Amino acid sequence: MDRRRIGELLLEAGAVTAADIDQALAYQRETPVLFGQALLRLGAVAEERLLSALSAQLGLPVLPPSALPREETLYAAAPAALGLPLRWLAEKGAVLWWCAAGDTGFAPLAGEAAAEPPAAGAADLVVLARNPLDPGLLERLGGAWSGETRLVLAPNRLLESALARLQSAGARTRESALTDVERLREMAEEAPVIDFVNAVFEDALRDGASDIHIEPFEHEFQVRFRVDGVLRLEQTQPKSRFDAVASRIKLVSAMDIAERRLPQDGRQTVRFAGQDIDLRVSSLPGAWGESLVLRLLRKRQELPSLDGLGLAGPQRRVFDRIIREPNGVILVTGPTGSGKSTTLYRALELINDGQRKIITIEDPVEYDMDGVTQVQARADIGYDFARGLRAILRQDPDVIMIGEIRDTETARIAIQSALTGHLVFSTLHTNTALGAIERLTDLGVEPFLVSASLRGLIAQRLLRRLCSECSAPALADEVATADRLIAAARERGVLWPDDAFDSPANWRVARGCDACRGQGYTGRIAVYEAAAVDGAVKEAIAHAAGQEAILDAARQAGYLSMLEDGLLKARTGVTSVAEVMRVLGGGADEIEAPAALQAARGRG
Repeated sequence: MDRRRIGELLLEAGAVTAADIDQALAYQRETPVLFGQALLRLGAVAEERLLSALSAQLGLPVLPPSALPREETLYAAAPAALGLPLRWLAEKGAVLWWCAAGDTGFAPLAGEAAAEPPAAGAADLVVLARNPLDPGLLERLGGAWSGETRLVLAPNRLLESALARLQSAGARTRESALTDVERLREMAEEAPVIDFVNAVFEDALRDGASDIHIEPFEHEFQVRFRVDGVLRLEQTQPKSRFDAVASRIKLVSAMDIAERRLPQDGRQTVRFAGQDIDLRVSSLPGAWGESLVLRLLRKRQELPSLDGLGLAGPQRRVFDRIIREPNGVILVTGPTGSGKSTTLYRALELINDGQRKIITIEDPVEYDMDGVTQVQARADIGYDFARGLRAILRQDPDVIMIGEIRDTETARIAIQSALTGHLVFSTLHTNTALGAIERLTDLGVEPFLVSASLRGLIAQRLLRRLCSECSAPALADEVATADRLIAAARERGVLWPDDAFDSPANWRVARGCDACRGQGYTGRIAVYEAAAVDGAVKEAIAHAAGQEAILDAARQAGYLSMLEDGLLKARTGVTSVAEVMRVLGGGADEIEAPAALQAARGRG
């Protein structure tokens, strides 16, 4: 046990700053809350570090998540045996259960062993409380139980989950129809709700989640995180808590907490665990309540290098060439969350030599870049991409980055900007790089203007990287699938890079271990398509040739599809064939089309 104050311990460990401590003390003077909780609510410290410091200070263990009783009856068993009212325990923020004497895992006793007061020395009383040193709580427990009492610490999310089950186990369970705005606001400001939402954000940041999904159902609501592009269930909570949690999130993101019948969008910059986060929230009314999706954008994160992104080989050579064009349009395509913005930011960093004026218009600004003027679009006040782009052109820019081309007006202004000597970067939502050509013509841009202004097209997707700790050699059927696809691509004339097959194949599969939390993957790598718009490709676009003719022209210049790039990456062991097929499997049919059919198409 360390008798120094918790603030001193955290300061010494470098977990907080002196300014954080001053802010927490000021917060304590206004709100009756423990000092550690004040730090958490201000976003000054990660809860994991706080618990570690509290454990050292108080000499109390941290409860393993698996030890929390799952059955609601177990939350009422020990209080009933000791004659302690559930309502009083809820007010104290405490839950009790029996565990076997000396059990360091604190696993709850079940059945008859939990229903009756245990014999002296046969069991210990586990006490999980918001304030484990509360004199009133300890005094009453000491009068009701003469055996061993085990005080434990736990993250807020576990404590609040336990308290919710304690309340559900009581005789008085009431469902409130929360229609009053003031009541919703009061609930959103209650300490347990604030702590729960903060804990969800902290867990998401710790796990590297890009999105948080909070989804209500008939009797419960789920919290799911999207990590490395895949959703996974994080926790389940009683439905009775959902309205308060939803109201808290809407309040934090500047949304209307009273409106639950229409979809809403909100955004805010918030601070959690010492990090500044841009928060984008979308609500969608459903059968059992509003589905909430929260996107987390870290304001200060390092951009990965091009090698770290996975941009290499012929795609890298095309990329390096087109971003140094003096003018024209360069488009990066792909669905939401495929890493388009990261690639664009890296391109801007590479050409930001201080001799050219670079201006971006984004929604939202995702990275802060030195030497670049960044403009935030605000569609809610009529300041959209088209309007912002017209204003940017009056600022004498050399390079312009548009967050996304969404409509005809923006597309036309971007094309005209390129034709008047500007280098324009932007994104489009298309499935392939060459699909951007058809998309531009669909937006009303004439083919000859597309041909004259386009300089390069890039498409990308994100694949999960195999965990370096537990990946294993691939099974024969996966190797056979990969070999078949590579052979089919060779047969139809794909021009693989000269060094693509110089090294031995290292096909591997995911397994799962503690290091990757049982997922088999950690982090992501991008796969790319890249095409320079010149020569035969430019000619085909100008003459409004079909997609097949444009693809043939690009192939002759060494164009690889994302599936082919993914297979090359899987061959080196950085990802698995299963992951490539999960994300890009739709392109396998085209690769495996009979060579005769491909030849017939070419003759036609």
